[in-house]
Amino acid sequence: MSRDDFICPACGAEVPGNALACPDCGADEKTGWSPDTIYDGTDIEDPDEFDHDDWKRREVDGRGPRRTKGQWFWRAIGLLVLGALVWLFVVRHWCAIP
Repeated sequence: MSRDDFICPACGAEVPGNALACPDCGADEKTGWSPDTIYDGTDIEDPDEFDHDDWKRREVDGRGPRRTKGQWFWRAIGLLVLGALVWLFVVRHWCAIP
């Protein structure tokens, strides 16, 4: 342990003097060295709050969240526009005057 290193008040791990947060628990000065900050801003779910069945449904089974009405609306609009473009191409191609 060098002169600048210190002990984390939240978990007791050795923290390098130039570290912005504890490498073991994630506590830092902004949060008052609270161990509750370990997963803040990382998009990693807290193991205590992790729902394995929900994760399996979303990631493994391929049954993600249900589509909202707005998502169905824009999907239908996209299909209509695509259909119109295909129809215009076909009509223009078959009805073209040589």
